[in-house]
Amino acid sequence: MPQQIFFYLMKLPSFAMRFEFPKGIAVDASGYVYVADDAKHRIQKSDTNGNFRKEWGEEGSDKAEFKFPKGVAVDASGYLYVADDGNCRVQKFDTNGNFISEWGRKGSDKAEFKFPKGVAVDASGFVYVTDDENHRVQKFDTNGNFISEWGSEGSRVGQLKHPYGIAVGSAGYVYIADDANHRVQKFDTNGNFISEWGRKGSDKAEFKFPKGVAVDDLGHLYVADDGNCRVQKFDTNGNFISEWGRKGSDKAEFKFPKGVAVDASGFVYVTDDENHRVQKFDTNGNFISEWGKRD
Repeated sequence: MPQQIFFYLMKLPSFAMRFEFPKGIAVDASGYVYVADDAKHRIQKSDTNGNFRKEWGEEGSDKAEFKFPKGVAVDASGYLYVADDGNCRVQKFDTNGNFISEWGRKGSDKAEFKFPKGVAVDASGFVYVTDDENHRVQKFDTNGNFISEWGSEGSRVGQLKHPYGIAVGSAGYVYIADDANHRVQKFDTNGNFISEWGRKGSDKAEFKFPKGVAVDDLGHLYVADDGNCRVQKFDTNGNFISEWGRKGSDKAEFKFPKGVAVDASGFVYVTDDENHRVQKFDTNGNFISEWGKRD
């Protein structure tokens, strides 16, 4: 290949990262980003600059197939957990997409789900899943064995209404985007209620159907405020710190952000659902880069 052609190709943007309504997002300790490419029924893996690395999955109900995957989470051992929403189960993979195990089926009993939306893993390897239409959280060990559950439908403290995103901080607190109650609730890892904040609205510390939540190493919480097309940042006690974004398709604008993740360096990644892309920011909300287009 002539040298000038080689350098030209090296400068071309990668169009491999194509999404159709991306939802959940997670970053592992090695700096790889995983996106639940919802309408394409697959998981896509990239580096933190958006360079494509791998994809797996197609529509179906067999192992390593998906129906509208939503939440994704990576544990410290490098296992990826996927909330396989339409199949009412959780699937576990290694970070190369090799199938490990699965658990769950449609229902309301223990270890059953009605459309799981979010998944998170704590430092001890316990897996937490938001069980949307059962209005609860279920906790499992890393092999999918049921540990406990909490929540019931309602708007009182400790109750949930279509919970979506979930995150566990290094201090051991569990944060839940209580979607239809337009608030965030904080629990310990046993499901004991700690605090709540938010109500329906568009002012600071108000929400319209919050979706993704993520916690950084300093304990700051980031919330994908879906209906307000923005990200809000709080301290671990729910005190408002900052916000960024508005409805649109330009840089640092969103059309209904669904997922948020933070890497070890403090960079924030947001799935911009109806713009079919991922946007990357620093911890203060300054735009860094974007990747993806509609498949």
